[in-house]
Amino acid sequence: MNTYLKKALAINKASLSYYSQLIDRCLFLKSSVFAKIIHARLVKVGFNTHTYLGNRCLDLYSHFANIDDVFKLFQEIPNKNCISWNIFLKSLIKFDCLDSARNLFDEMPERDVVSWNSMISGYVSSGCFTYAFETFTEMQIAGVRPSGFTFSILLSTVPSACYGKQIHGSMIRSGVCLSNVVLGNSLIDMYGRLGFVGYAFAVFSNMKELDIISWNSLISGCLKSGYEEYALDRFRLMRSSGYSPDEYTVSTIITACSNLRNLGKGKQIFALCVKVGFVSNSIVLSASIDLFSKCNRLEYSIRLFEEVNRFDSAVIDSMISTYGRHGFEEDALQLFLLTLRDNFRPNEFTLSSILSSISTLPLEQGCQIHSLAIKLGFESDEVVASSLMEMYSRFGSVDSAMRIFVKMDTKDMISWNTIIMGLSCNGRVFQTLDMFKELLKEGQAPDRITLTGVLLACKYGGLIDEGMIIFSSMEKVYGVTPGYDHYACIIDLLCRVGKLKEAIDITNTMAYEPSYSIWESILRASAIHEDLSHTERVAERMMEMEPHSSLPYLVLAQQYERRGRLEAVVGMRKIARLKQTKKVTDCSCIGTKKHIYTFKADQLHHHGGKEIYLVLGLLTWEMEDEVCIYLDHYRLVSMSSEDQFL
Repeated sequence: MNTYLKKALAINKASLSYYSQLIDRCLFLKSSVFAKIIHARLVKVGFNTHTYLGNRCLDLYSHFANIDDVFKLFQEIPNKNCISWNIFLKSLIKFDCLDSARNLFDEMPERDVVSWNSMISGYVSSGCFTYAFETFTEMQIAGVRPSGFTFSILLSTVPSACYGKQIHGSMIRSGVCLSNVVLGNSLIDMYGRLGFVGYAFAVFSNMKELDIISWNSLISGCLKSGYEEYALDRFRLMRSSGYSPDEYTVSTIITACSNLRNLGKGKQIFALCVKVGFVSNSIVLSASIDLFSKCNRLEYSIRLFEEVNRFDSAVIDSMISTYGRHGFEEDALQLFLLTLRDNFRPNEFTLSSILSSISTLPLEQGCQIHSLAIKLGFESDEVVASSLMEMYSRFGSVDSAMRIFVKMDTKDMISWNTIIMGLSCNGRVFQTLDMFKELLKEGQAPDRITLTGVLLACKYGGLIDEGMIIFSSMEKVYGVTPGYDHYACIIDLLCRVGKLKEAIDITNTMAYEPSYSIWESILRASAIHEDLSHTERVAERMMEMEPHSSLPYLVLAQQYERRGRLEAVVGMRKIARLKQTKKVTDCSCIGTKKHIYTFKADQLHHHGGKEIYLVLGLLTWEMEDEVCIYLDHYRLVSMSSEDQFL
């Protein structure tokens, strides 16, 4: 090689290094203007076609330019390598051009693990886990070995244990499960999030190396799955093993104490937080406020909030929820308004907290918060939209809730459950069933809350066939084990239509002892249908469960009186008087402009009550006529009840 050629190569190498350093500097400064200057200089000296510098400049544009500029720069590189394609693929995904990214991915002459990871990550970030998992399967078929990052991406958003176990199996086959602490932690977090605590424990026990995140993931998984006592046990074991808890650990444990309503242990954890200085952390502080609130120590929550005197979003959300939980809706609203005056910008969780805390205030207040949510751009947010739907449903304005639901771009299970429960609790029986069928068409899997709402609708509408079909297919079709609410709904439905024997048969199949309220439903139905033998057996069962309750004696007295058994009537009423206890009477309120009408113990405490009840009677008759007409039409249109839900 002659001297001239050596000198030219040295100059070329120095120039490449110089421009590469300029690009590094531009990335550090985050300057779009500087990026265009560098690109112009590369074009001038002819280095824009150089593969290495072209890729560096392409990566630079992916941070600061628009997708059209990135595409033009990609076209300028004549000799594209796999890195060039990967950078452009990432850019398309970053700019939400997922379809274009997939087309580019399919056209790539060569795809390495980075290419596959980028495509999988794009699907995951867009909420398309099914496509992400299909791409992961294609990746393995193509012979590309997944990296730790591949598994980490998938585990972060696994929607069901079925997918999770398949990914776990792939990890074991790849030999990365036990040696990589990050992936082990991801597995623990996934199983805990999905409620499979046993699998989380198994992964934790087999890990060769543990860190604080491993313990936090296991403790958090126990909490999310409803095993608060296990979470406390793991916390004690963690400390005895020599690991020091961090802010996340103690906030999780405080939440566990809140759920258990265990003030004693909660105070111990709070004292530890004070000792090590964790109280300054907003998450720990908000968890502590919730602890005292749920343990009926409102004064402690207020004192802690006042002593901190800091307008942090998490702390304010907790304090608003605390006021609402204890019936101080006006104080919750005043705190919310105070934060607005101090130029505090509420986030989606703040709006959700205040909407949940104004259940007894006039609807106008909720409408004003709805207007604020629109102004701040949160109306389409899933958290805020669900809270708004719940608020409108609570006030009986279910049509407003439905309009919000229809406008939502993406609907998660909380959104579906909120509208289904709202429709059901407001007597929209057939709309609830239609919404349930729409949910199934969307490919969403109903959970226990969804099925509770549908069974409630069947109960209110007296739809015995539809209700029994859904109840009997819960575990087999939807994978949901019937819980107390589901049993209560179906037993109440059977009682309403006079199927007392079937209702009692279902109580015998329950995995746990039927509650007093379930027996109360059967007792009242037995009395209505004048089945004395059932009434006596159920009343005797209730007397054993609640010796101080007077209800079974009063019901028996009524039944004996109808049959002329006067001595038994006197005896039952005498015992009822002895056992009668003072009970808190439920009430409901209807607010119209500046007037609030209170319905309490079947009596209206307001002038004009008789007229209002006459109007309510007329409305009831009209609704009953409409339900009969709708029910006939609904059953004629449906081919068969089983085809609707199975």
